[in-house]
Amino acid sequence: MRLSDLTDISTDIISPNELADLTKEFNQLVRALHGRVSEEDTATLEDVIAQSILSGKLKRDTFGLHPLSQSIATTMLLCDSLGADRAISIAILLHEIVHDQCITIEDVRSRWGDDIATIVRCLLKTRDLYATHAAAIESENFKRLLLTLAEDIRVIIIMIVARVVLMRSINHHPNQDAVCQVAMEAAYLYAPLAHRLGLYTLKSELEDLSLKYTDRETYTSIAHKLNETKARRDAYIDAFIAPVKQKLIEAGLHFDIKGRTKSIYSIWNKMKRQKNDIEHIYDLFAIRIILDTPLEREKAECWLAYSVVTDMYQPNPSRTKDWISVPKTNGYESLHTTVCGPDNKFVEVQIRTRRMDEIAEKGLAAHWRYKGIKSEGNLDAWMKNVRDILETAENGPSELMKNMTMDVYNKEVFVFTPKGDLYRLPLGASLLDFAFHIHTRLGCQCIGGRVNGCNRKINYKLQSGDTVEVFTSPQQQPKRDWLSFAVTSKARNKIRVTLKEQQNRAAELGRELLQRRFKNRKIEIEENILTRLIRKLGFKTTTDFYSSLGEERTDINDIFEQYEVMRDKTSETAIPTVSAEEFVLRENDDNTTNASDVLVIGHGKGVKGLNYKMARCCNPIYGDEVFGFISAEGYIKIHRSDCPNAANIRQKYPYRIIRTRWSGHFDGQMSATLRILGQDDIGIITNITSIITKEHNTSLRNIAVDSNDGLFQGYVVVGVGDTAALNNLIKKIKTVKGVKDVQRSK
Repeated sequence: MRLSDLTDISTDIISPNELADLTKEFNQLVRALHGRVSEEDTATLEDVIAQSILSGKLKRDTFGLHPLSQSIATTMLLCDSLGADRAISIAILLHEIVHDQCITIEDVRSRWGDDIATIVRCLLKTRDLYATHAAAIESENFKRLLLTLAEDIRVIIIMIVARVVLMRSINHHPNQDAVCQVAMEAAYLYAPLAHRLGLYTLKSELEDLSLKYTDRETYTSIAHKLNETKARRDAYIDAFIAPVKQKLIEAGLHFDIKGRTKSIYSIWNKMKRQKNDIEHIYDLFAIRIILDTPLEREKAECWLAYSVVTDMYQPNPSRTKDWISVPKTNGYESLHTTVCGPDNKFVEVQIRTRRMDEIAEKGLAAHWRYKGIKSEGNLDAWMKNVRDILETAENGPSELMKNMTMDVYNKEVFVFTPKGDLYRLPLGASLLDFAFHIHTRLGCQCIGGRVNGCNRKINYKLQSGDTVEVFTSPQQQPKRDWLSFAVTSKARNKIRVTLKEQQNRAAELGRELLQRRFKNRKIEIEENILTRLIRKLGFKTTTDFYSSLGEERTDINDIFEQYEVMRDKTSETAIPTVSAEEFVLRENDDNTTNASDVLVIGHGKGVKGLNYKMARCCNPIYGDEVFGFISAEGYIKIHRSDCPNAANIRQKYPYRIIRTRWSGHFDGQMSATLRILGQDDIGIITNITSIITKEHNTSLRNIAVDSNDGLFQGYVVVGVGDTAALNNLIKKIKTVKGVKDVQRSK
């Protein structure tokens, strides 16, 4: 049966106009497939299509579009853009018919072979996934979808092309929710897949249409502004190309050269990334040089063309990409660079040969041609890479797409001055680093700057290609917090030197102020008393103390009063009140234990008797939850699970952590430190030591007490058998009159 025979079909199934359009589209497709699909295949297909229409089983999609019309349009687009062969063309036309149960997958296999049946089966699987999970693509569904797609690369290509056809068909459709859902899936899934396959034309269209349907106002605004500036942009391109063309001719090269405006989506993305409007985005277009050259001279002539361009215009090294020496995994070959053209505008230049351009436009399909592709080494490698990523990605689609990205992460950034001078800085460099790189004085007086026309703070991290202008103020001085975001050694060293100079100047001023105040009071400074006072106030060095006075962070009158009090106490001849601070017991810190066989180290049953030491940072004792850490010295350090260093150890050295637990019974003693806070009275310390010495299997090993303002703080090292004994001891010490708090110290 032919489509022209469907004259008496019910209008409930298909309207006459729609049938006429469908017949016309099918005949156009037959002509496009001439030489790739036999007349017998064509006749059989037409008969199956006619019978499926007549059955009335074919269902329209959410947007009311006829499935056969979409299938024919998808096949036509594949023919135009990639060159579809018999298998992929027939599979596209049949999968909707099979889905709506007009024929079975076994019918397909018997009539057209296993290859076509496999493609149809994979298409149906992906369709079922969408039917089951019609909402947003969640992580697990996304993974399952790609696992399905990875069975045959042709399925991926069909889905990408089908999505382009669908998005072309739903412009201004009243069901905006459904349109937005399709658009978001295109941007999230199909465009990255198209990029990965080198289908850049389809990728750009998917991105543009996605932006158009999700943010029509922005899309229309950019499109309108591009139209307004087209004449000016074309004139600039001509001015850029003219001298380049002349130099290329003089170099003896045969070529085509043209300019193209970047896609609306890429312009919008650049605006969003740079936080600028379209008027301040200069690289709106790219220049493409396509060389006519034999295969053996491709690389040499591409680099010759590159040298011609870069001799005329200043290149940005960070934006130079050599995909000729090392092509992308999707087969893409080209030489990219960004140069500073006339009027200090940045222009992207792409240099490639005719063969490379065909692959760039049509992807790997340009040379696979869908024939024998399962034997292609590149395909096998790519498919293995995709499967490896899918099998190891456990953090959802975000991590998956991150793993699939083709971006090159450099260790350097390249930035320009407003005059066009190019500077190289390490990755992560801030605006402040750039200022110090230009000049030390500029860095010391930096208060911010302008990056790509936008005002930025001094801690702004620079990106390659940024144009940076530095703002200064003579009142500005380096601050200590600058060290938290400065990354270059020049900047950090200069900041430290300047801070040290500032501190020394403040210290000299503070010393003079203190000496002057004592001289006015006719009091001679006693260095021993002053040193004790400085230590009591918490200053690590006398320089810190004097700089604090000089910077007026410390009141000099308070210092003078405290000095007099300390001097008077020192000069008293009467027997002083005995402070708790005077009670100091010093014994040998016995770190040894009899625990040589109470620790089981390792997973499972573990091992006893290994060489280990108790960590001094947390002093674990029998009964504590512990873990082992293999030290650089070659022995195992035992830490408490709540050790202050535990989190850092687990983060940095997880591979050196070994499971550890206590075993059996322990009769010896282990050291534990208690922090005790109470009233400043030597009698309280005596009571505490008495309790410790009276406890069974408990000993006092060390005690150090410091008193201030009527209170004492003591650190007591005790030898105990286990955590139960320690907890019991803490409870008893808390009962002593005058004791405010008792805690185990970490």
